[in-house]
Amino acid sequence: MSEQQPLVWDHAEDVWITDVDGNVFLDFCAGVLVANIGHSHPRYVAAVARQVEKLCNCYDFPTAERAALARKLVEISAPHLGRAFILTTGSEAVEAAMKMVRRASGRPEILAFGGAFHGRTYGAMSLGGNVGVRAGFGPVVPGILRAPFPYCYRCPLGQRSDTCDLACIDHLDYVVKTQSCGELGAVITEPYQGGAGSIIPPPGWFERLEEWRRRNGLLLVLDEVQSSFGRTGTMFAYEHWPIRPDAVTLGKGLASGVPCSAVLTTDEIVADLNPGDLSSTSGGNPLSAAAALASIGIILSEDLADNARKLGAVMDAGFRAMMDRAPRLGDVRGMGLAYALEMVEDRETKAPSPAAAMRVVEESFRRGLALIAPIGFHGNVIRIAPPLTIDEGALKMGLDIIEEALAVA
Repeated sequence: MSEQQPLVWDHAEDVWITDVDGNVFLDFCAGVLVANIGHSHPRYVAAVARQVEKLCNCYDFPTAERAALARKLVEISAPHLGRAFILTTGSEAVEAAMKMVRRASGRPEILAFGGAFHGRTYGAMSLGGNVGVRAGFGPVVPGILRAPFPYCYRCPLGQRSDTCDLACIDHLDYVVKTQSCGELGAVITEPYQGGAGSIIPPPGWFERLEEWRRRNGLLLVLDEVQSSFGRTGTMFAYEHWPIRPDAVTLGKGLASGVPCSAVLTTDEIVADLNPGDLSSTSGGNPLSAAAALASIGIILSEDLADNARKLGAVMDAGFRAMMDRAPRLGDVRGMGLAYALEMVEDRETKAPSPAAAMRVVEESFRRGLALIAPIGFHGNVIRIAPPLTIDEGALKMGLDIIEEALAVA
């Protein structure tokens, strides 16, 4: 993994970071898609401060805050998702969903996708599709099947997106026939693959996946730890497609800083769970619940999902215009305010250029723009994810900085 920018944070407000030396940076990473409401939002700070003075933890006893958060999550989600289980981290939510669907289906196998990132605990790591997450920590949890994800810029099946007719969906039958023990019960996927390089599935892929999994009697888990709470231009990314997930994992932007995660699911999925089958020492603690309620309230009242949708179009147009002047910018892809720039040696060969990606990150830092280290299979993808509170002026300032950085990459 590449090193991060040498930025030592001291404090931040909205989309502006101040380091320990007093230098100010524009935030284009949002704490890796956590600070959706920006930094130190006054309403958020006040809500957290009030709760700290009142109560922070009470183990598994009910509190008004936990009940209110569970109710709010069910209220804002799809009608069929009538249950909310509140936890602390994204990995914990994925582990819980994994247990839920194994119990509900009565079948232990789960189909996951190459390039996926679902977390770093053992079950979540085992579902992940990148050797970098698992190297040195094997053996992994058994019962995981692996299929290619539609990385159209570098198709793992060697197809062309304009002629393939979504061959990766047809390939799922082959995966099951060659890897399964006949006990496949569920499918898990991200709406877009963040860690693999912000890979966006092509039009029609989710519809075809939904048809395939229903035809095979499989449950669907959608890992929205990083894609939810307005990030893609809708409150939840599943709203972009006519799909009906059986469980949705949430985290990161759920509480915009204080650790909190959750699983949204159906009555049917939890019907066979007994008291104590799933629990968490800190899950749903009143501090996390109060922070999540404040964050959700801000996202809704300030219409931050719509802001992400509108400014995502501005970002997309800006980056695509840069391609005419930046020969090493091989691909631009994204949804809402979650974008990626894939750097190559040249567009004809598509040879990955992690060095060019790192130079863009370094040159952006010198110009006052905070970015995380390059990501992706080859370490050549620059992730762009500002807080959802950003305005058009600040967004264009960041785009100008990236264009300057691309010119010297």
